[in-house]
Amino acid sequence: MIKRLSYLLLGVILLVPVITPAQQSADDYLEWPEVTNETKPWSRWWWQGNAVTEEDLTRSMERYAEAGLGGLEITPIYGVHGYEDLFIEYLSSQWMDRLEYTLTEADRLNLGIDMATGTGWPFGGQWINQEHACKYLAHKTYELRGGETLDEPVEFIQEPMAHAVRNRINIEDIKKPISANENLQALALAQIRFEEPLPLQTLMAFSDEDTLDLTGKVTADGTLDWTAPQSTWTLYTLFQGWHGKMVERAAPGGEGNVIDHFSDAALEHYLSKFDEAFEGRNTDGLRGFFNDSYEVDDASGDADFTPEFFEEFESRKGYDLRRHLPDLFAEEPSERTIRLITDYRDVISDLLLEEFTQNWDAWAKEQDAIVRNQAHGSPASILDLYAATDIPETEGRDVIRFKFASSAAHVTGKPLASAEAATWLNEHFQSSLSDVKTAVDEYFLGGVNHIVYHGTPYSLDEADWPGWLFYAAVHFGPTNSFWTDFPKLNQYITRTQSFLQAGKPANDVLVYFPIYDAWAEPGQSLLRHFDGNAEGTTTREVGEHLLSLGYGFDFISDRQIQEVAFKSGRFNTGGGEYKVVIVPECQFIPLATMEKLVAFARDGGAVVFQGSLPTDVPGLPNVIIRQHQFDELVNSIDFSAESNNDVSVGKIGSGKVILSDKISPALAKSPVQPEQMATKGFRFVKRMIQDRTVYFVVNSTDSGFTGWTELNTAAESVIRFNPMTGESGLLRSRALAGKMEIYLDMKPEESCILKTVPEKVKGAIYTDYGESGKPVMLENNWTLQFISGGPTIPEKTSVNQLGSWTELDSDGTTYFSGTAKYITDFDAPDTDATAWELNLGEVHESAVVSVNGTTVDTLITPPYQVTIPGELLESSNTLEVAVTNLMANRIIYLEREDIHWKKFYNINFPPQTRENMGADGLFDASDWEPLPSGLIGPVSITPLKMK
Repeated sequence: MIKRLSYLLLGVILLVPVITPAQQSADDYLEWPEVTNETKPWSRWWWQGNAVTEEDLTRSMERYAEAGLGGLEITPIYGVHGYEDLFIEYLSSQWMDRLEYTLTEADRLNLGIDMATGTGWPFGGQWINQEHACKYLAHKTYELRGGETLDEPVEFIQEPMAHAVRNRINIEDIKKPISANENLQALALAQIRFEEPLPLQTLMAFSDEDTLDLTGKVTADGTLDWTAPQSTWTLYTLFQGWHGKMVERAAPGGEGNVIDHFSDAALEHYLSKFDEAFEGRNTDGLRGFFNDSYEVDDASGDADFTPEFFEEFESRKGYDLRRHLPDLFAEEPSERTIRLITDYRDVISDLLLEEFTQNWDAWAKEQDAIVRNQAHGSPASILDLYAATDIPETEGRDVIRFKFASSAAHVTGKPLASAEAATWLNEHFQSSLSDVKTAVDEYFLGGVNHIVYHGTPYSLDEADWPGWLFYAAVHFGPTNSFWTDFPKLNQYITRTQSFLQAGKPANDVLVYFPIYDAWAEPGQSLLRHFDGNAEGTTTREVGEHLLSLGYGFDFISDRQIQEVAFKSGRFNTGGGEYKVVIVPECQFIPLATMEKLVAFARDGGAVVFQGSLPTDVPGLPNVIIRQHQFDELVNSIDFSAESNNDVSVGKIGSGKVILSDKISPALAKSPVQPEQMATKGFRFVKRMIQDRTVYFVVNSTDSGFTGWTELNTAAESVIRFNPMTGESGLLRSRALAGKMEIYLDMKPEESCILKTVPEKVKGAIYTDYGESGKPVMLENNWTLQFISGGPTIPEKTSVNQLGSWTELDSDGTTYFSGTAKYITDFDAPDTDATAWELNLGEVHESAVVSVNGTTVDTLITPPYQVTIPGELLESSNTLEVAVTNLMANRIIYLEREDIHWKKFYNINFPPQTRENMGADGLFDASDWEPLPSGLIGPVSITPLKMK
């Protein structure tokens, strides 16, 4: 009896659920991270003409905050015709009053504020004269024989040039200095060069036997006081030209010359205007300063010179470049030419980094502010420029390009990498919230975690629709019809960024960027610009291949490699830890970089060289000595131990150098493994938050996915977070050897967050449903009620067949842009179901679904499906679907009715594509057919049961 009671008691104990430390409740794990104004999306905030009033500033910011924006970047630009009396001079006392007011209101609304360090782009303004403006190097040659003298003055007359945005101007009508001209907003100057003699920088004479510096023998009137000795001489004369680039899209007071980015004196002079304006002002609420992409050279010729260049060059490279001018300017480039031009570009890169970027950053720190910097487009190592500031910022639509900015953040430990997001997605007025979501997901997959929309134009409430607009954007402002459902997108971004801004990146691979191969390419210019997409290079090929295979990686520069420490089998960059370094196939690599890579291998690291080992050191100084040291280093790697058709493994020290044409077999010899989910069409980015690996995953297939997939993580539990709906729950999972499998059910283009947990947890399961019956079509009549929009609000109507409201036989529907509500009644199908899937079919473009007076969800992307809880349906039900279309149809109406809305200074609304250009060269939608709008259907409801 006692024994039986003991067994019974033991059985009871075993049946009682016990939660041990190894089996914790999932409640804490299911919580979304804290929301801050930085986890929310921000937007560039165009101040057109600086015509901002306190009343409208408050009204605008309240709307932005209510829509879910977390911050704004103030960028003043050109004004609007008809509001000249409201224009405010940039950095004037009145402008500073508006800035202080904005900061106060932003603090009240918990909105962060950045401001561009200037108007439009690049840095420049009316206070920049020729001394501090960007410059170029002009040259001219003369031939002399022994006994001859130069019979013409040594001079270079700059050819005049006058370019303006959409204006024909005569250079003779432009006064010098630029600030002396009236109505600079109307002139919209783009590039100005005056006809004038350029100052001589140097005159060098070259013969087969000798090189002479004759600069000091040129008199004030340009006479060369020199008779050529016996021989044939070529005289190279170098002059300093004024590039003439003007600030693009400048606001009132910001028009004028662009600065010399290679001169600390020019930057100091430029920033002194801000110092003066900020004196005695309270700018404590300013988070940071912003610099738009370099864009100095999207004009005629390069800005490739600065007055101290030759001195800086000799100090950095150890030789006088002026003594090598015949090779530098050779029509047929030789090896020496390539080495000279490489050194030229290398010095320019250093000057842009040290004289501009680092000094601007230091100035911002004096203002207790950070900096956001767009480095792309620069004639420099953009990885180093990005890394020199607090928030590297990218733009465009290319993941490889994004990764140049995010890599700099990851490698150097910057918590944020931002993006100028959704610029020119489609033609004006044709971008939906779904389009923006797709673009934003690409940024996330490229390592970006701080979205800054491009952009939101400030507009007075009194302005007629569509209000004030910027010429290149998706128009993230309240006059866009999608503003009604904009908060849904912002909520999605906020939830996603709350994870992506936490912890550290979890990429395994470092990819070296061989910039010296690019610098060694001759061209028409002394400079080489980098936009970050690495088009046509081995680097891009490697990056794309890694992504397709399922490897996470970051790019790294020569300068950054010098800061890497190899410890405990990991490459520690200060911002992240990596397991392998890949060097894309290249010819040139600095000796210091190669030494570091070999040292990594010697200490036990895995270094992969694609194709073949580099063969040359770049540049001219001590090239013979450096090349000899380089060759000895390469020859120290023993490839005799292991070699086959695909891979050669070179032993050195306790590590190895892996050589292969193909990345996949090379990495098979390294400590890294790909994420197998990539083979099933998933794309992802990973971060480590404490001891948990977090994945942002997008199903990039055209079809849904239901089934098991692997994660390269040793964990006991996985929690799925849905950033679109806010749902979270545990996934079905099973452990593998050092990995795990999870069961995923994802729609096409759907995204999710996966958080792995090292211990077993108990809690709510992520709800996946399966169909428990056939779809039932909702084919009743619909009441269609137009809620808000224009140009007029059509009358309520009844439709017995769904379709575009533009095709209705009702007044005002053809050109209506806004929101209309579809209402119908239906009986609940007589089927046992846990929940119901409502499928709206085709929708243009977003929809808010309500059942029996309860809002179920806002749908902004296809497939337009939503799960309705079973308890929400009654025997008889009312379905309401509030659909919002694009603003395009209303724009068509304005065009066809010849209502004047394109009334902007400088660049007055150009089209994205030529097919949408009118006879006046401006955007024209008058020939467009109205775009499909509303609930197209078919609409069905399907019974569901929990899987």
